[in-house]
Amino acid sequence: MTKGITIAGGGLAGLSLGVGLRMRGVPVVLHEAGRYPRHRVCGEFISGVQATTLESLGVAEDLADAHRHVRAKWFREGDELLDAKMPQAALGISRYRLDARLRDRLVGEGAELVEDSRCVREPGEGLVWAAGRLPKKGGWIGLKCHLMDFPMRSDLEMHLGSNGYAGLAPVEEGRVNVCGLFKLDRRRRGKGSGLLRDYLRQGGNGGLVGRMERAVVDESSFLGVSAFELGWQGGEESLCTLGDAEGMIPPFTGNGMSMAFESAELALEPLERWSQGKISWEAVVREIRERAHRKFRRRVANAMLLHKMLLDSRGQRLISVISKSGLLPFRPLLSLVR
Repeated sequence: MTKGITIAGGGLAGLSLGVGLRMRGVPVVLHEAGRYPRHRVCGEFISGVQATTLESLGVAEDLADAHRHVRAKWFREGDELLDAKMPQAALGISRYRLDARLRDRLVGEGAELVEDSRCVREPGEGLVWAAGRLPKKGGWIGLKCHLMDFPMRSDLEMHLGSNGYAGLAPVEEGRVNVCGLFKLDRRRRGKGSGLLRDYLRQGGNGGLVGRMERAVVDESSFLGVSAFELGWQGGEESLCTLGDAEGMIPPFTGNGMSMAFESAELALEPLERWSQGKISWEAVVREIRERAHRKFRRRVANAMLLHKMLLDSRGQRLISVISKSGLLPFRPLLSLVR
């Protein structure tokens, strides 16, 4: 008999894993702490994932109408550093829309979805923990909101500041997602999107703030999150973890959503074999962790080194000098975090 899988967490990793397992005939129960649809603090563009990954998970159709972003510009406190073509088009879609679509597909494939439900974080056979990061005393804050009537200067924009950085990506319905990662500063003031603008202004990005203030802000889309750490987390030895629970790549890479899909894909085959009684649960946990380590550890380590450089004034000056000389190796650097 086929044994069922319980998934804790209905983000990209949990939802796409559930869909992929149902396509293989595995019973699935997914527990999500919130309700769909919902906004999430996220860059809302997918860069680096292969079409074969989305197809193997059964979710390619849900991204068929996503925006295709092919050019990116980087700025440092208003000065343009880089105008480059992406080696592969990035996909732009809000989590509000994408998560709801994946929810519908999961239920349509016959899975049981339990919203407003939290699982206990403890090891157990058949339990996959995809509920994201553990709360930690990290020194970061992530802030996001949607803008309307906002003219972009490229398909994607990245703005470096002295206190962090922010990325802008168009999503559906003429919206632009603004998502920033900043060093936590409790002196910053502001309600809703005003807090995001205050952080941007404090980091030297007053020009971007002016552009935002001429746009229409959807305050219902504003979210903030803190108390987290970036980098390789490493799961608990006996708990089957996926996605952010294993490692959080710095958001400037644009690779976080891709990693969620990739982590779900690498877990499919071991979980299917366990459901068929072919391997033990201990072997499943070990195999998934080893696969994740091989696939993601190097890119997360490289991203953390680049992240440190992007937030260091000397590193930013070096990037500025190299960029203005036209020698910034954009594609080779991008390949380090893919």
